[in-house]
This record gives sequence, structure tokens and C-alpha cells, in this order.
Amino acid sequence: MRSTDFIFKYTKTNIMKKLDDNTISERLEKIDGWEYEEGAIHTSIEFEDFKEAFATMTRIAFEAESQQHHPEWTNTYNQLNISLSTHDANGVTEKDFKLAHAIEKIIGS
Repeated sequence: MRSTDFIFKYTKTNIMKKLDDNTISERLEKIDGWEYEEGAIHTSIEFEDFKEAFATMTRIAFEAESQQHHPEWTNTYNQLNISLSTHDANGVTEKDFKLAHAIEKIIGS
């Protein structure tokens, strides 16, 4: 194994480590409107209209793509429901909170 392989594996393992319930609860205290349920963190956002919801989803999609971490989401008219979990870890990881914070910045801007 090359040293770069080890660094990549080590970094990926740490980011992808499933967080325990206490850690998740602590992290959720730092972001409003998110809750933990059924192995994922969730939020729902209501926009003025469909156009605003879709525009925000597009901005989130670009961020998700840059992080290589993609949400599960549904959109009905002006309502957006987002769920984040890391399937490879079978639960919530640092990757989910990183994307959740980025989503909050997008929504707040």
C-alpha cells in the first residue's frame, strides 16, 4: 500500500464513521430546524413558491455535488423535505453535518 492510499483510506474512514446518538444530539443543537429520526437527520423548509424552492434545490445540488454527498429529498410545490445519512456507514456521519451546515448557509443567504 502506498502512503497516499493510507492517507486517503484514513481520511475517508474518519469522515465516514457513524456517529453515536449522543454526538448527533449535540450536533443538532447547533443547527435549527433539523431532527434525528430513523437513522438520518431531517429538515423541512417552506418557500414562498415553487420557483424559490426549485432555485434553492439547484443551489443545494451544486453544493452536494462538490461534496460528493447527495441528499434524499422530496419537493411538492413550495415544500422541500431533506434527509441526510451516509449509506456507506449505515447512519449519520460528519459528512451529513457538513452538508446540513452548507444547506443552512444556502437557505439563509
